Amino acid sequence: MMLKPRKAAVIFIFVTVTLDMLALGLIAPVLPKLVLNFLGGDATSAAKWFGIFGTVFALMQFFFSPVLGVLSDRFGRRPVVLLSNLGLGLDYLVMAMAPTIGWLFLGRVISGITAASISTGMAYISDVVEPEKRAGAFGLIGAAFGVGFILGPALGGLLGNSDPRLPFWVAGGLSLANALYGFFVLPESLPKDRRQDFTLRRANPVGSLVLLRSHPELFQLATIQFIGYVAHEVFNVWALYAIFRYAWKEGTIGLSLAVVGACSVVISAALVRPIVARLGERRTLYVGQFFGGLGMAIAGLARTGLGYFISIPVMMIWSISGPAAQGMMTRRVSEREQGELQGAISSLRAIAVIIGPALFTFTFAYFIDAKHGWNVPGAPWYLAALLLFFAMIMSTRIPRVSADAESTSPAPAVSGNMIPPSGIAPDVVPIVEPEENV
Repeated sequence: MMLKPRKAAVIFIFVTVTLDMLALGLIAPVLPKLVLNFLGGDATSAAKWFGIFGTVFALMQFFFSPVLGVLSDRFGRRPVVLLSNLGLGLDYLVMAMAPTIGWLFLGRVISGITAASISTGMAYISDVVEPEKRAGAFGLIGAAFGVGFILGPALGGLLGNSDPRLPFWVAGGLSLANALYGFFVLPESLPKDRRQDFTLRRANPVGSLVLLRSHPELFQLATIQFIGYVAHEVFNVWALYAIFRYAWKEGTIGLSLAVVGACSVVISAALVRPIVARLGERRTLYVGQFFGGLGMAIAGLARTGLGYFISIPVMMIWSISGPAAQGMMTRRVSEREQGELQGAISSLRAIAVIIGPALFTFTFAYFIDAKHGWNVPGAPWYLAALLLFFAMIMSTRIPRVSADAESTSPAPAVSGNMIPPSGIAPDVVPIVEPEENV
């Protein structure tokens, strides 16, 4: 039986995610500069190291997210969120004191192991919010990402102008404060009668992905999400691209990321609910992907910093797609599977982060390398746009299903993770909706 929706609990998760994103946003404008300093200003080598950082972070998430997901299903969401925030705080402190690039690498390993609070937060939302309202709740969490990235990069850029290590100290302090906040304020969302036993089979990252194949539509949605997660990793070149092409300083980079965050907040908090209500989740999914791909193409073509800024609001309309996809997926599993589903989605995201950073940073490095005789810095943005347009085409082929039928039909009990589950009620029969104007 699902818990009665609790608005206060959703706000707790909103604050937790906001503080996490604020800490992450703080270091975004200064980490490229710190890496460049360690490497003597070599942009090509810095791009490759960024790819390595992203890959090791994702590998740690891939192996440990299912473990933490199963633990959250066994012991509850609250302890996993608290331990994750504690680990992130320690990570930033290690990076603040890093004497070499190897210490930065160690920091990425630590944060990759413990960075589970977001997916656990999604499972928390699924625990306390009714199925038909989840897209809007996930949109609120998307707004939390934006709030963090409005304040974080702007503050990080200002702090970084005086000392590139200062934002790491502030980020560490915020993450540790977040853990303390959660310890006193965050209630548990998963009652004991809905918890699952810990098993190595469910903690296996490969095993958790098998769950997504339990139903064709769930697998199709998972594939579309995976392509989107890969495309999203193009943001790993945001700062390096701006430094290389427009000679931006930390302050301008921070401002640009703050604009990204502002657009995300407005779109996620104000537009997701009315757009989903008007278009439905399916059309919301592919409309958002279209604008995301268009904005990325504009970013790659932009010859001036102003053009790069113009790409941001177009690109960030993509923010409506994630909540729609999450809502569609959570209704295709039982209430006992919501943690497991979020764990499986987290594993998908981790695989994307294994592939994506290296894919885009090495693409960037290859197309700006003078020895090849060309200079196409927009290449990673063009690649990301193509991926999103492909995902959009796949999204138009998802069968139209009645949201009410899905949300009210019974679903089987399945093992849970802190990652999105992968089961669907055997007696749920898709109901064809009236023809849409596509």
